[in-house]
Amino acid sequence: MAERRTIALIAHDKMKDEMAEFASRHRQFLKDCKIVATGTTGGRVQDAAPDLDVTRMKSGPLGGDQQIGAMIAEKKVAMLIFFVDPLTPMPHDVDVKALMRLAILYDTPMALNRATAELLLPAIG
Repeated sequence: MAERRTIALIAHDKMKDEMAEFASRHRQFLKDCKIVATGTTGGRVQDAAPDLDVTRMKSGPLGGDQQIGAMIAEKKVAMLIFFVDPLTPMPHDVDVKALMRLAILYDTPMALNRATAELLLPAIG
């Protein structure tokens, strides 16, 4: 039996509703995956799709972005879906940049918006 892929889900600020809806809409695909998510995002995803296997990390600004970054560096994440709210200031901008840098460095597929996420999901299937 093949090992289930791990997908990281992160959504900032006003994008959390969109991430919860995205996970619920794609639950048939995501149910075959392990999901790691930052704290609040993970809670919202669990509420929207309780049948998904979600492991919640710390909140992004409290270290969750870095926890997921470490998993990327250890090659434990197959894809990062990171819905960024481009109209909200990010007080933890350095954490966000570090996470994105690690995804790029370790050649981890990364979607920063819904359209890209929907294209990437079937590609890693």
